[in-house]
Amino acid sequence: MSDKAWKQFERRVARFFKTERNALSGGNSKLTRSDTLHPELFIECKQRKRFAAVSLWDATKRLADKENKTPVICLSEKGRPGFWIVVHSDDLTTL
Repeated sequence: MSDKAWKQFERRVARFFKTERNALSGGNSKLTRSDTLHPELFIECKQRKRFAAVSLWDATKRLADKENKTPVICLSEKGRPGFWIVVHSDDLTTL
């Protein structure tokens, strides 16, 4: 029986962060509800056909490539402190 795509994605993310996938993530695990067993990061993995933030990142990457720069998207909600930073995993080594 082949692995589900979302399980493969969780494993790939776990390897990236040098940890393991939490096979019982969600309400079934006694250790953590995180999708990985990372000791410091609570990692939630979502795999969808499309995300609006990824479409924005694609457009930003096209512009950044023309200037030989690394694309970074910062997202903020009005009235909420701080912001989210979106960077592709392949670009983290350059930052």
